[in-house]
Amino acid sequence: MAQDRPTAAELLAAIADFLREEATPALDRTEPRLGFQMRVAVNALAILERESRLGPAADAREHARLVALLGRDGPLADLNRELARQLRAGDRDERDAALMAHLEATIADKIAIANPKWR
Repeated sequence: MAQDRPTAAELLAAIADFLREEATPALDRTEPRLGFQMRVAVNALAILERESRLGPAADAREHARLVALLGRDGPLADLNRELARQLRAGDRDERDAALMAHLEATIADKIAIANPKWR
């Protein structure tokens, strides 16, 4: 993990800012199709920046909720597979308040990364 500045998140934000503020307007004037593609690329960079900055804490919160919900520890991917298995088997459903709280919190974290303007 890099400990110097700029961080990965800061670099991604700087690249996105430059492309959004300088390159995209120039492309919009000369090549509108490329301007649109640039906006898509800028949005992808913004998602990567938020993932870099917010993802580790979101994963840690999700992991802690799953450990409490399932009553066992393990890698996040394994815990999610187990929860999916329980849902498919009908062992858990929407009447489980802890499950619903977990899903709501997990979705909120994912939306904060993917599209924070959604709410």
